[in-house]
Amino acid sequence: MQRLATWLKENRVTEVECVVSDLTGIVRGKITPVDKFLYERGMHLPESVLLQTVTGDWIDDDIYYSLLDPADIDMVCQPDPDAVFLLPWTQEPTAQVIHDTYDRDGNPIELSPRNVLKRVLALYDQQGWKPVVAPEMEFYLTKRSDDPDVPLQPPIGRSGRPETGRQSFSIEAANEFDPLFEDMYDWCEYQGLEIDTLIHEEGTAQMEINFLHGDPLMLADHVQVFKRTMREAAMKHNVLATFMAKPITNEPGSAMHLHQSILDVNTGRNIFSDENGEMSQLFRYHIGGMQRYIPELLPLLAPNVNSFRRFLPDTSAPVNVEWGHANRTCGLRIPESDADNRRLENRLAGADANAYLAIAASLLCGYIGMMEKVVPSAPCQGRAYDLKNFSLPTTIESAVEEMEQSAVAQRYLGRAFTEGYVAVKRAEHENFKRVISSWEREFLLLSV
Repeated sequence: MQRLATWLKENRVTEVECVVSDLTGIVRGKITPVDKFLYERGMHLPESVLLQTVTGDWIDDDIYYSLLDPADIDMVCQPDPDAVFLLPWTQEPTAQVIHDTYDRDGNPIELSPRNVLKRVLALYDQQGWKPVVAPEMEFYLTKRSDDPDVPLQPPIGRSGRPETGRQSFSIEAANEFDPLFEDMYDWCEYQGLEIDTLIHEEGTAQMEINFLHGDPLMLADHVQVFKRTMREAAMKHNVLATFMAKPITNEPGSAMHLHQSILDVNTGRNIFSDENGEMSQLFRYHIGGMQRYIPELLPLLAPNVNSFRRFLPDTSAPVNVEWGHANRTCGLRIPESDADNRRLENRLAGADANAYLAIAASLLCGYIGMMEKVVPSAPCQGRAYDLKNFSLPTTIESAVEEMEQSAVAQRYLGRAFTEGYVAVKRAEHENFKRVISSWEREFLLLSV
């Protein structure tokens, strides 16, 4: 705490945003003067904030009170001095501090997404392994709109015109928003976010930011902070940035591709390569585990009803757990690299996923594969979009049901987390089903 206090003083911080991530990835917490923050050495929040839905509603009472104390007690939130970020868009010098959550006896709160990731990383640590990840975040820029019934439109760029057509990897199309991205890069550097390449993706005004590879917990923190930073930079320039998985009809969805590899702690060697520089048996088991167990944990990679619109046919997103070398039609792609940098790219996670949970799920499936020596299928040759051998649940309802019945989820992620997460997703879907869509009004109003 003394290191954090010194840092806050050196940066003349006057306010602190004390934050945790709920299951949906929404940042919740308190804003407090720096003196009070240092005096209280953390904060208290109701445990129940971790079980709120994306609409702010609550889960079924029976499940709620089976997971939480009926007195609605507080959890103890302790700041992580390695997860502190200066906010460049505030008027007063403000720091955002990510907190870890504990019960009154000092036990980690099982419902906390950050604790879920720590739980998975501890499994690797017990084997003397250190995972390394590199997320790639896709998102859309759109015009601002206050009417959710109006389809999103591409924003106006520097030329005074909206983008039209597909502009994959276009430098000029990305340059249309140079002032916005200059702010984004400056703000990310100010906060210590380790981002790398900017790419114009396939969709209209769809972009991608790549992160440098590093520690999974740090990268999950950075993704959470980046999403907020990108939205703030966009609003400064009078546009919106959205990380919905499928925000625009007939446009590609947005993914959070996860590159992952594993180092031996003692030697620093990438265990995905053997002594001859070829694919190791552990790497094959890692792939096998992902093939077998991703379908059971899919709601952690595709958490919303909108996530599954990205998986519709002809949407350029893989709907399979096939694997292949440099094959983007596979859910699990092995990029071309040398032996030291051999890695797997999980292409299934949506940009809307909670980064803590998506990284935890992806690493967990590979870990179990290595522990159980799960043999993968033969690598896919050619187009994998149409293959049915390794298909995935195609709706949020079926995916949630599969996770609910998963012995792996219960064993490795915990009963409370699994039941709580399933309950939140079901409550959100019930809320969704109550809303009448524009499709129903357009085609059924005067036709049935």
